[in-house]
Amino acid sequence: MVMKLPYLGSSLFLVLALVSVVASGFEKGLPILSFDEGYNQLFGDDNLAIHGDGKAVHLTLNERTGSGFVSQELYLHGYFSASIKLPADYTAGVVVAFYMSNGDIFEKNHDEIDFEFLGNIRGKDWRIQTNVYGNGSTSLGREERYNLWFDPADDFHQYTILWTDSHIMFYVDNIPIREFKRTAAMGGDFPSKPMSLYATIWDGSDWATNGGKYRVNYKYAPYVAEFSDLILHGCTVDPLEFSSKRCDDIQSPEQLKTRITPSQRSKMHSFRRKHMTYSYCYDQTRYKAPPPECMVNPQEAERLKKFDPVTFGGGRRRHGKQHHRSRANRSEADSI
Repeated sequence: MVMKLPYLGSSLFLVLALVSVVASGFEKGLPILSFDEGYNQLFGDDNLAIHGDGKAVHLTLNERTGSGFVSQELYLHGYFSASIKLPADYTAGVVVAFYMSNGDIFEKNHDEIDFEFLGNIRGKDWRIQTNVYGNGSTSLGREERYNLWFDPADDFHQYTILWTDSHIMFYVDNIPIREFKRTAAMGGDFPSKPMSLYATIWDGSDWATNGGKYRVNYKYAPYVAEFSDLILHGCTVDPLEFSSKRCDDIQSPEQLKTRITPSQRSKMHSFRRKHMTYSYCYDQTRYKAPPPECMVNPQEAERLKKFDPVTFGGGRRRHGKQHHRSRANRSEADSI
């Protein structure tokens, strides 16, 4: 069977409008969906609970299983966001993920865009990891890791993925933390096929905290990740024909602005200077030469040397976090 990919022209207006919305304050005008309007349960039975008139979801990890949900629609480009409050106390080995993927459809050449939250021992902070895969390029991890300027277990904070045909942006509380641009040298490694939106909590003891040194301790279970303000805004795609079904309108062409404002870019550079602890572009153990899309900054490379080596999940990760289905398996922001 030959799968036809969507005609990109139908999503061009959405792409332009999305980058404008992000630059100008975005989320305030976008609809927040109830769980039943936009999502289905992925796994976890009663470890997934719906709250707040159907617009909040609690995902639980205990000794029996983790849990997760998935969007009802496939999307080609768009704006995907949630306010998330992470579990507190001892969370070593716990992984909470908010990500896009199409691994259930393209098993050998899937795309993926990730936020992963990696738990820690008591007294140590959660860490965020972002990653991008395209066309099954899982052997070339494009991970970055960061600390945060707040405790993500104290309150809700907004995490956003903006995906267009040429850019991927990751935001925390409307502050861009990573810009990933499509380059000719990447070939097909830029995500370009329709994807679903996923959220999961699972046991990543083998790698998530100090390379597996600290594992999930179920004495502290249940671990509960809370999700609210769920936004799905983009071009939906028919899962059989792979033709574009609908693109959400956001703003008129005369309101379009640049992808990222000077103020946002300044905050992004400040965040990365203060809080980034790892970038694949400087990992000489994994890559003899930086991958072709990397723009090497000698000062950044020197600063990142002081951080410990990073261990990743390797082949045990993905898709749909299928191995997660069982245990075995703003003042401070202004200163960024």
